[in-house]
Amino acid sequence: MKSFVVDWAYSLSVSQSYQKNKRFVHNCLENDDYKYKKYFDIFMVILIFLSVSILIREVKSHVDDFWLNFSNYFVSLVFFVEYILRLWISSSVSNIIIKNYEHDDMLDIEFQLSSTFYEIIKSKLQYIFSIKAIIDLLAIIPFFHQLRLLRVFVLFRVFKLFRYARSFQTFTSVLATKKFEFITLLMFAGIVIFVSSVLIYVMEANEANSKIDTLYDAFYWSIVTISTVGYGDITPITTSGKFVTMMVIITGIAVLAFTTSIIVSAFDEKLDEIKEVKTIDDIRKIKGLYIICGYENIAKEVAKQLLVNNNVLVLDEDISRVEEAKRDGILALNYDPGNIDSYKKLRIDINTQVRAILCLRESDVENVYTTLTVRSISKDVYILSLLINDIHKNKLVFADANEILYTKELVGMIAREFIGKPVAFEAIHTLRAGYKNIDIDEIIIDKRVLSSFATIGELNNIKYRLVLLGIYRQAHKRFFFSPIDSTILEHGDYLVVIGNKVFIKEFEKYLHTKSINE
Repeated sequence: MKSFVVDWAYSLSVSQSYQKNKRFVHNCLENDDYKYKKYFDIFMVILIFLSVSILIREVKSHVDDFWLNFSNYFVSLVFFVEYILRLWISSSVSNIIIKNYEHDDMLDIEFQLSSTFYEIIKSKLQYIFSIKAIIDLLAIIPFFHQLRLLRVFVLFRVFKLFRYARSFQTFTSVLATKKFEFITLLMFAGIVIFVSSVLIYVMEANEANSKIDTLYDAFYWSIVTISTVGYGDITPITTSGKFVTMMVIITGIAVLAFTTSIIVSAFDEKLDEIKEVKTIDDIRKIKGLYIICGYENIAKEVAKQLLVNNNVLVLDEDISRVEEAKRDGILALNYDPGNIDSYKKLRIDINTQVRAILCLRESDVENVYTTLTVRSISKDVYILSLLINDIHKNKLVFADANEILYTKELVGMIAREFIGKPVAFEAIHTLRAGYKNIDIDEIIIDKRVLSSFATIGELNNIKYRLVLLGIYRQAHKRFFFSPIDSTILEHGDYLVVIGNKVFIKEFEKYLHTKSINE
């Protein structure tokens, strides 16, 4: 018997068809990321609303036998099958048997079948007595419709909506964080209801004109009063009874205020998490995504340029930088780009959804670590990394970065083009020193500017201490580096300039002001 059970467990464990079917059922019932789960949820929600609608119509109108049988048999049968499948995937019987067998075998003791069965039954009972499983079971009861009273249990199908509507799940999960506060509030309200019910019963039950005749009436009055609903169908007639009523009303206001504050604080604490979940859901729908790791000086400029025609996501463990990225209109998450869990939380397929990952932290150690982390997830995704110090280049190469951008090489290349031009060297030196007021910007040449300026030499950018790196000629889709003064300007050209931010703005104003004056 023992050997048969163990062999059966191992056969299920290695059976590809069995494991495939179980994964499929699990994905359909529990995995929100599974693409077909939403169709299953919609189907179940439709069944719930149909069965409840039939119950409501049946109260005062005739319902065709087809619809009655549909609700009592077909819908109940679907829910019954769902219940059995959820019970099946709630725990793995074969894994429990194999785990216990290998444990006993390792300790060289006889395999205890009875204790294994006990553990299996215990794991299944944990699911059976869970709140969701009880609701599922009550929703099946109308299947046994010989007793008309049992049809009322159709209403329990409404509670199954919590399984299929994600917003409901979010709502309950938020409230669950305040479980202790709600239990405390419930105990307080329960004590007030019990004490006030007994007091009003003692004071009113023997009065001839009082509507409080039984303890049940007293409980009804107490609940209505403490909830501040106050139907007015039962009111105390004695002075002492009215005094109790005033105390209960005041207590009821306090209970409602306390309840509201608990709910508000729960959502306030979870608001960022809810927004993050919504953001991740949106990200999972994006194709051709650029992921920028870090949001420092260079990363900011790259993100802003990419954002013009692309989808960009910034990952940074520094919350202040994340908030800055959001203010700049960029999608950003407070995730550590060097942590593998960050990419697991995103729940995206890096190979198909991500166009490139840009490691632009101003720390070679962090860029190397991020590159290694990403490469451990995907061997094919394109990775560009910033290199601050040349001695770390081999580490990035070893980490398998597709392209390495060495900032000093770029500055050196620019410097060679401007030998003998002190203004250019001053600007380049300032950029290398990290002076905050120095910027690289683009200025478009429109028709108004062309009406006043025909060539590069006429721009007079030297007056504003600006270095003209080059022109991007939109008509030819080419960048012309360090153009000569006689270069003719064309409509749609972009001037790429380096200089003080204030001077760049003044230069741009000068271009347009001159065209207006003329």
